[in-house]
Amino acid sequence: MPICNHNSRLMNRLTSHPILEIKERKTISFSWNGKSLLAYEGEMISSALIANGIYTFGYHYKDKSPQGIFCANSQCAQCTVIANGLPVKSCMTPVQENMVVQSCDGLPKLPEVKNNLKFKPVETIDTEVLIIGGGPSGLSAAIELCKHNVSLILVDDRVELGGKLVLQTHKFFGSIEDCFAGTRGIDIAKILAKKLSDYPSAKVWTNSTVLFVFSDQKIGILRNNEYVLVKSEIILNAAGAREKMLVFPGNTLPGIYGAGAFQTLVNRDLVLPSRRIFIVGGGNVGLIAGYHALQAGITVVGLAEVMPQCGGYKVHLDKLKRLGVPVYTSHTVISANGKERVESVTIAKVNEHFNCIHGTEKTVKCDTILIAVGLDSINEFRKEAEEANMKVYSAGDAEEIAEASSAMFNGKIAGLKIAKELGKYKEDIPGEWSQKAEILKSPPGEVHPYVIPEWETGVGPILHCIQEIPCNPCISVCPLNLIKIENDGLLGIPKFVRKDKCTGCGKCLTICPGLAITLVDYRKDKESPIVSVPYEVQKVHPIKVGEKVSVVDLEGNFLDRLKVLRVRDTKTRTQIIQVKSPKIIAKKIAGIRIQDEEVLRPLSKPIIPKVTKDDVIVCRCERVTAGEIRKWIRKGVTDMNQLKQITRAGMGACGSKTCENLILKIYKEEGYSLKEIMRNTKRPLFIEVPFGTFAKTK
Repeated sequence: MPICNHNSRLMNRLTSHPILEIKERKTISFSWNGKSLLAYEGEMISSALIANGIYTFGYHYKDKSPQGIFCANSQCAQCTVIANGLPVKSCMTPVQENMVVQSCDGLPKLPEVKNNLKFKPVETIDTEVLIIGGGPSGLSAAIELCKHNVSLILVDDRVELGGKLVLQTHKFFGSIEDCFAGTRGIDIAKILAKKLSDYPSAKVWTNSTVLFVFSDQKIGILRNNEYVLVKSEIILNAAGAREKMLVFPGNTLPGIYGAGAFQTLVNRDLVLPSRRIFIVGGGNVGLIAGYHALQAGITVVGLAEVMPQCGGYKVHLDKLKRLGVPVYTSHTVISANGKERVESVTIAKVNEHFNCIHGTEKTVKCDTILIAVGLDSINEFRKEAEEANMKVYSAGDAEEIAEASSAMFNGKIAGLKIAKELGKYKEDIPGEWSQKAEILKSPPGEVHPYVIPEWETGVGPILHCIQEIPCNPCISVCPLNLIKIENDGLLGIPKFVRKDKCTGCGKCLTICPGLAITLVDYRKDKESPIVSVPYEVQKVHPIKVGEKVSVVDLEGNFLDRLKVLRVRDTKTRTQIIQVKSPKIIAKKIAGIRIQDEEVLRPLSKPIIPKVTKDDVIVCRCERVTAGEIRKWIRKGVTDMNQLKQITRAGMGACGSKTCENLILKIYKEEGYSLKEIMRNTKRPLFIEVPFGTFAKTK
């Protein structure tokens, strides 16, 4: 049995990570366009190809444009390849020993369909509740339902439960009691999956996809490539969300990912898809993905946010700034530049009307552009259930886009509501649950003035957290109850009290999700105190005792080069770096810079695209431009089905999942209210399914 080690021919692999364990895995052989390659057993074809340095999976039949992975979530079809003679989505298809994989260049010839096929009987399975999605909300709802003896089937299209949790290497916000605050998403996924496995009333179908909720109130499901029907009293839609896209020149080049795709490659599959990444979007998704890139040893050359301020948590933003990531607010992406894949990105400053300011263009070298400009709820199943007059609930991002901590708690509430609907929970739902749910989904609040405390004796934490967000694990772990939030709530600014009592245990440093706490110790030397700084990129940017590091303040501004006295590992996988600091800057130190400003500088001469905004691609599947769509909108076409018939926009394999919002945006630009627009008629299947799945050979 061959075992892959770090010296194998798989070139784009993570060999070390500060949070994730890198294990040896069995390797297998497969071929790509006739060339023999190695892969890890069970990984997706797309990950195996990128691990071997292959980013272009084929060329579009219409204009020969290069095609590569984009969403890694089965929502688009850009990563389609031919595997053993059949078209498959490479992001959802495991590579197999001796599998023959080919690119979809043009329209490849497929195997002839046998004539001796007939429809087979379809099994129908009864259950009280069907949960669509095994992410944080679906798992939390399932656990709550099982507590009340409700029989359920939980369906998820991945091999592993947890949804986006399995991609999250950072510690979560919220409270410890309600949503595991201070615990990493990858660990929360295991905790929730283990809890659910303790209940025999729960059937879990992984590697399975819900296809449609039919008018006879049966739900079609592709279960491990077998088609079954489920008859359920109640449906809970916890299917999550899909990522939004932007329209700009070069927006379909290989190397442009949704944030989820990037995190899937890096944190789940341990593939290194990039060396230099640029992020578009300053919400929590983009900020967190940038941090994940740094943990994987990838240089983050910049982040652009079109608004004057980033919309994510300030502690997430500050964490990137402290590590040395340039942040360009009031900027937008102008173009992705390259031929076969991304080679650079051009951005420009925008005015108060979000129009680009000529002369402010900058081009930054990168091989990847990560698009993190928002999410759309996957709400098709709820609408289908409502049309079939079924009882249906939603939870998590499928109901409202919010943080995973909120999704978990809302999942609990949905589970209890369903148990009550079934008559298995007789009491009223606790009123404080709804209150907590509202708090947990609160957007970033007020930013308070940054005040450096005056004390200069003993030891104590410096709290670099100045924005009101739903988070309080620091007050929960302090053994002496020395950190307080006003009214002991979840929203507010934590404050250090009773300064003479702190022992310097450092528990608050290692649990803080924002790495926004340092510890200053004056006990040995009041003029040169010891400062302890949390650090989580140690495997890719190791720091040794005796070397000098660049310490920075809250916003990432350079303070000094200081000698490292001690490096301490902790059980939380957060490393503590101790430096001896001049008293004048000790309490200002908030982090350690790891990125060299020189390698992040824009090119001296920006690359300006020669195409117009009408030349850019809106429909990725059918390569329909904004100009083609705009032409027919100006002729009065307000029915998107008619627009599809004329232009083919939305007619491709993804079923308009990636282009519908972009088309609606063009309608708005042309002065239409969305109430005037007739939306696309959705296909009767959520994803493409081979006919052979519904038939069998005689």
